[in-house]
Amino acid sequence: MTRVLARLVVALTTVALLAGCSAAAPGGGSRSTAGTSSASPTPGATGAALVDPRTITGPSTAAPVTDIAPIAGTAKPALPVTLTDATGASVTVRDASRVLALDIYGTLAETVVGLGLGDRLVGRGSSNTLQVMKNLPVVTQNGHELNGEAVLALRPTLVLTDTTIGPREVQEQLRASGVTVVFFDPKRSIDAIGPQIGAVAHALGLDGLGEKLAKRTADDLASAKADIARLAPADESRRLRVAFLYARGTAGVFFLFGAGMGADALIPALGAVDVAGAAGITGAKPAGSEALLATNPDAFLMMSDGLASAGGVDGLLKRPGVADTLAGQHRRVIDMNDGQILSFGPSTPAVLRSLADALYRPGARG
Repeated sequence: MTRVLARLVVALTTVALLAGCSAAAPGGGSRSTAGTSSASPTPGATGAALVDPRTITGPSTAAPVTDIAPIAGTAKPALPVTLTDATGASVTVRDASRVLALDIYGTLAETVVGLGLGDRLVGRGSSNTLQVMKNLPVVTQNGHELNGEAVLALRPTLVLTDTTIGPREVQEQLRASGVTVVFFDPKRSIDAIGPQIGAVAHALGLDGLGEKLAKRTADDLASAKADIARLAPADESRRLRVAFLYARGTAGVFFLFGAGMGADALIPALGAVDVAGAAGITGAKPAGSEALLATNPDAFLMMSDGLASAGGVDGLLKRPGVADTLAGQHRRVIDMNDGQILSFGPSTPAVLRSLADALYRPGARG
């Protein structure tokens, strides 16, 4: 895991997502979906009575979102398709009967499901937390390292992947063995969701369905953003200042995510201020006392498994500098399923809604 994380930090373009979602944090006390407030309601963006989010205290867990609904009941790929993939290679896709979609975010598999080909997936990576994939064999090890033997044992006819997962040697070995491998752009952001859906759809010979899924997702995003605007303070001076923390265990794996790590797109979409980006942080920066106090967020966003591995909220507060921040003083830690929080795929509108509920009205879904 250390080697994988080091590769991601150097690249500054990926984020490590581990499989699964933890419902309880050891030693962390409460991680309920409810918070408290001592403030009187204040006007929101539309004049409705809303609590000032800076006065909410206590941790909350964003509800996991349901599997993406396929855009069509039965999808029939129009193959063969010849394309130039993200590595510049010319690839011809002739058979999509047995598909593996593997990236560190879980985005590619989610998109395959959204396009209506979920029944053709034959395996999964550790980031794939979709219920429709829960019984499929895992082909990654040590976090996000591809197991070439496990992949080949599934006899895939098509592997959809990117450079966020590896080793690259394994992916090239798959190509050399005759498996069709298509690489996609590894960058993830809200603006890239539509193009990413289109690229995956094209590789599968489903351009028309790709257009429909991209449009549905764009419409859902617009609706989600409008709803979030009614929850977030209209006055920018009252907006939550949020930092995304990445932690694994109680040792040295502890980072603030800055520009290029996905959090810089997620936090503003929630109507909040990305304090790491505002401080000029790029990539993943060690979350030492100095960095935490310099940004001094009102709330932390975290992956559920990461928070659990750190000992829950109580364990997190023992790390140098955390308890001195406003977020630490108020125990404002919002966590969400590792495979969803930064996936940036067709389920992103639902992810934004769930996180917004946890930020602005914890307990609303409970």
